[in-house]
Amino acid sequence: MIPEPLNSEAPHRPGRFWLLTIAAILTVAATVSLGRWQLSRAAQKEALQASIDAERQKPALDQAEFLALAQASDSLHRPVRLRGLWLTPQTVYLDNRQMHGVPGFYVLTPFALEGTEQAVMIQRGWVQRNFVDRTKLGAVETPPGIVEVTGLIEPPPSHLLELGTPAAAASAPAPAASAPLQAPAAEGSSSIRQNLDLEAFRAETKLPLRTDVSLQQTGPASEGLQRDWPAPALGLERHYGYAFQWFGLSALVVILYVWFQFITPFRRSRRRARDERRL
Repeated sequence: MIPEPLNSEAPHRPGRFWLLTIAAILTVAATVSLGRWQLSRAAQKEALQASIDAERQKPALDQAEFLALAQASDSLHRPVRLRGLWLTPQTVYLDNRQMHGVPGFYVLTPFALEGTEQAVMIQRGWVQRNFVDRTKLGAVETPPGIVEVTGLIEPPPSHLLELGTPAAAASAPAPAASAPLQAPAAEGSSSIRQNLDLEAFRAETKLPLRTDVSLQQTGPASEGLQRDWPAPALGLERHYGYAFQWFGLSALVVILYVWFQFITPFRRSRRRARDERRL
């Protein structure tokens, strides 16, 4: 019986070799392209962060300059000083907000601008929640009369994932004499809310409230509130992580290609040569 040649697979190898080569090239090209796209997204967000930092370093606008802005949203993150009156009965507590990893509330109060018929929602700060009774709100001091507030022009309050409807919000207890901010915003509503839509709030309270922007009050802790606001979550680390994964996958494809297309056949041919010599 004539033994079967040891290199009987050779006639089939060229087609398989080129098929795997094309597949490897396409895979590497796709993964490298996706990695570069993630790096470009990270660069865009770094530029956005730089623009935010630059806006925060600009001189604060006074109230007249703020009111003269055609689009206040074009001056986001710019400091501004406003004078007016706190509308304390319409204060809202946004639930499930954290500061330094501690759950609590963001306290928001409408602010009537002096000499105008406008009001702006001010994110005043953060107060820790009561872990025994979540509806028991901490005391927040609110200065009476005309006051000056300094803060940053920011978008309306961000929204968290909300289960159910706003009507299902928890009801706050009757306000105590020492904590006037605990008064509900309006009859049938709650001062504790998961989210706040400024358009809906304006319709609910009948206030001449601006709905395009809000003000994020800055400065040291005061009035029972902390103001270590978290930086905007731009997701830079996520983009760099995805880029590393795509480039790592490209490197893995190259390593596997070289191993199975060159190293493994070379080792197999050497083994066959040794077997032939033994025969």
